Formats: sequence, structure tokens, C-alpha cells
Amino acid sequence: MTSIDALDARVILALDDDPDATILALAQTLGIARNTVHARLRRLAATGALKPFSRRVDPAALGYGLVAFMSLSVRQAEPEQTRRGLLALPEVIEAHHTTGDADLLAHIVAKDTTDLHRITNAVLAIEGVDRTSTIISLGEVIPYRPRDLLRRLAEG
Repeated sequence: MTSIDALDARVILALDDDPDATILALAQTLGIARNTVHARLRRLAATGALKPFSRRVDPAALGYGLVAFMSLSVRQAEPEQTRRGLLALPEVIEAHHTTGDADLLAHIVAKDTTDLHRITNAVLAIEGVDRTSTIISLGEVIPYRPRDLLRRLAEG
């Protein structure tokens, strides 16, 4: 992944301020060439520095208001099977390798506790998963917030 520099951060912040802004409008706002904005955005998207727009969608708006975090203990010999099994469950919206007692931490969304129970059983049925432990979120305290990091980088 390419590193984001101060100008990239300024472009992203301007786009964050006005998601509907055209490349020309961003260029005018930032006082830089339109081709520069276009090239920066294409490079950021191509390198994975900019994530897909769908990451901004609140799962609750899709009917998945329950948020849970599931730690998984998995057999180390079968990591790709476990990964594919988790990918097959759309309610698993994110997963990370971790240190500590668990091997993976999955961010799960569900419609309600009955739905979470169904998802838990589906995860346990995945080849390579030995056991899980689930924590239900009671509410988000601090939302995902890279904006302050971008501002810090943009300001130098």
C-alpha cells in the first residue's frame, strides 16, 4: 500500500467535506491542478489506500442493528479454509488475525440475538474453527475516525 502524504490527506479531507464534489471542484477548493487531484485519487484507489464506498454504509440501515465481536480459535493448518468460510457469511463484515488467546477477531452484524445465534452456529460449522467467544456491543462509543489523523498529516 502506498503511503499517504500531506497533499493526499488534503484531497481526502476535501472529499470528506463534500463527497459529491467533482474533481474540478476539489481542484479549485485546494488550489491545485485538476489533473493532480485526478491522479492522486486514482493512485489512492489503485493502491488500496482508499477503501470502497460501501464501507460508509451503516449496517443498521440494512436491518443489521446488532453488532458483535467474535473471537475464534482456529486450527493453524487450515487458515485458507477458515477464511473462505468466513467470507461466505455476509454478516462477517471484517476479520483480523490477533495475538492472545484467540486467532481471529471477527466483526459481526446481525438482525437480533436469534440471528446472531444462527451466525454463530454457521461460524462453528466452518472447517478449521474449533471454538468461538462472542461479545455483543451495547453501543458505539467512538466511531471509526481517521479524519483527525488525516488532518494532522495535512497540516504537517
